[in-house]
Amino acid sequence: MFGEDPKHEREKGPLSDEGADRDGFVRAALFFYGALGCIALVWRMSTPGASILHAPDHPTSFDGVGGALLAGLLVGGISLGLSEALTRLSDLGESLADTLGESLVGISTADGILLAFASGVAEEMFFRGALQPTVGLVWASVLFGACHFLPRKELVLWSVYAVAMGFALGWLFEATGHLVAPMAAHVLVNAVNLPRLARRAEERSRGG
Repeated sequence: MFGEDPKHEREKGPLSDEGADRDGFVRAALFFYGALGCIALVWRMSTPGASILHAPDHPTSFDGVGGALLAGLLVGGISLGLSEALTRLSDLGESLADTLGESLVGISTADGILLAFASGVAEEMFFRGALQPTVGLVWASVLFGACHFLPRKELVLWSVYAVAMGFALGWLFEATGHLVAPMAAHVLVNAVNLPRLARRAEERSRGG
């Protein structure tokens, strides 16, 4: 604003730039996941009589949507427990948490939950709802892991974990017959892990 001290402007500049960069990252991610979800929906709709919400040739009821939702939350809870154990009990798990956390510093809890919902819904629509009925459980799970692969030693465990989660989420989709089951698991895992990893990195950077 007019009349502000230029020194004050310089001091707050880096923080403002960091916030703008983070906001830009969140907007870009939301745009990407929105586009991915739309692609999945159009892809699945191109098959006459197919529904993106239900696994083909499998029961479409697992005590209703409520039962599928509970099954998804259970699998998500188990996944969270395993990832926390790997972080606490292995050097590779701790290194992975540090690396992922560094990329999330500055993400608020609200933004983390928003990204968790967008990524969980869109990725499940694409990989389970559209891709899996086309190529099968195995290939859909492998491709899910491949899309989470980065050629860094610290992230090897993340790639392996992604493949394992791809199989778990794909099995959940077929076992319940409802896409809501893997969606619930995926959203829960990301909604807990994204803010947790960001806080962890911030605390470690402050020496906490």
